[in-house]
Amino acid sequence: MEKTVLITGATSGIGEACARKFAEGGYNVIITGRRAGRLESLRAELEKAGARVRTLQFDVRDAEAASAAVGSLSEEWSRIDVLVNNAGLALGLDKEYEGSQEDWNIMIDTNIKGLLTMTRLIVPGMVERGSGHVINIGSVAGDAAYACGNVYCATKAAVKAITDGLRIDLADTPVRVTNIKPGLVETEFSRVRFHGDNERADNVYKGIKPLTGADIADVVYYAASAPGHVQIAEVLVLATHQASGSVIVRK
Repeated sequence: MEKTVLITGATSGIGEACARKFAEGGYNVIITGRRAGRLESLRAELEKAGARVRTLQFDVRDAEAASAAVGSLSEEWSRIDVLVNNAGLALGLDKEYEGSQEDWNIMIDTNIKGLLTMTRLIVPGMVERGSGHVINIGSVAGDAAYACGNVYCATKAAVKAITDGLRIDLADTPVRVTNIKPGLVETEFSRVRFHGDNERADNVYKGIKPLTGADIADVVYYAASAPGHVQIAEVLVLATHQASGSVIVRK
């Protein structure tokens, strides 16, 4: 029987890599994001490779838009087997008392509230059908704060707590819940964090071979592919020369 995955933030990085991985695995793929052009480009690529794809353009910060988008799916497409809550970002790298209120709000609204919105929209159907899997993309930053990471680290700590809480709330159902916690991954992440300062962003990855979006997609797909009685609760994935959120050895 065909399965369907919905991936938020699928227009770049980990989300885009997850879309490719699940499409290769024979899933029907629903890709969501804010950028229509990128969604259509990825849809065309995946369909050319033989996948069945639907696109939903919305910002996870907008709960009404998210609800309308999910509500627009046909009955067939609304039977979502795997929800990958990937949409998220970091903005700024400032001391907490010097940080931007706007940056804080965007991170909190995307990383926490957006994840909660999608969970609330999709999980009831999983419970009703008696099957499903929620995979949240957390971060090593959620394990311990690092210098100038303050609010971003707090949002990813919240993702861990929310994921753990959902797993507890679903323990009497067959629905599984996973938290994937990447370390240093070379995507658009740092360019977004530094508001388009490419030189500063590139320096983040100098002297170390970072993870790629495809590396994390492999782990996400592994968790989703485990037998039904196996729940991969949490996975921390780091580059070989990264020991924690703050310990990176550059050569």
